[in-house]
Amino acid sequence: MDQAKRNAIEAIERRQAESTTQAKLLREVADLFDLAEPPERIEIYDNSHIQGTAATGAMVVAGPEGFRKGQYRKFNIKNKDTAPGDDFAMMREVFTRRFSRAQAEDPDRDSGDWPDLVLIDGGKGQLNTVKAALEEIGVEDVCLVGIAKGPEHGRDGREVFHMLDGREFQLPVNAPVLFYLQRLRDEVHRFAIGVHRDKRSKAIGASPLDEVPGIGPARKKALLMHFGTGRAVRNASLQDLQQAPGVSAGVAQQVYDFYHSR
Repeated sequence: MDQAKRNAIEAIERRQAESTTQAKLLREVADLFDLAEPPERIEIYDNSHIQGTAATGAMVVAGPEGFRKGQYRKFNIKNKDTAPGDDFAMMREVFTRRFSRAQAEDPDRDSGDWPDLVLIDGGKGQLNTVKAALEEIGVEDVCLVGIAKGPEHGRDGREVFHMLDGREFQLPVNAPVLFYLQRLRDEVHRFAIGVHRDKRSKAIGASPLDEVPGIGPARKKALLMHFGTGRAVRNASLQDLQQAPGVSAGVAQQVYDFYHSR
């Protein structure tokens, strides 16, 4: 019991120390970015893709208590007009969707889901793109800050912060608030890459037969085992499909009709 009591006291002291440190950091963030109060909700955004494929946007959320992982969000890029790798267009879509929904669901901003500060992974171009996207939907009072690698591409540990009024600045390399902001940026990188990998893995594991309605996993497997590839299934005659093991005449007709009646 004595040991449990000591452990509890030490845990409380650590939590109090962490809370004090976090509160101090948030006050510094408020001073740094000209906020009236320490931010209660910070949203950080990043995009991820490989040569334009499996493009996704990511949002992580942080507050006085730390990261709010239950409120992280991923955005599959849906606009077919977005050119592969167009980071600006991806940012525009992500912010338009996120804040259009916020306006529709919480126009009075009572839920606590509106950010006090938005950090964008990127420089002046990304920042201006986001600003324009939000202005188009009538949102002009959210604090936006771009965080980009410095002239040494981050090797000196000093990112460049871009403000809406055109200011650009760096922080001392040993500043605790810099470490905090870097941690926020690193977390959105981690989350964005994870989301992208999941999406890419699903795409790699996908089969052309997934498009055929009413064909379950067992029959897909039987068709692929018999024909070897999805393309071979698509090009097969009705008679060939009917001869595949485990495939009924009705299923064969369904697959054939799907690929040849369009």
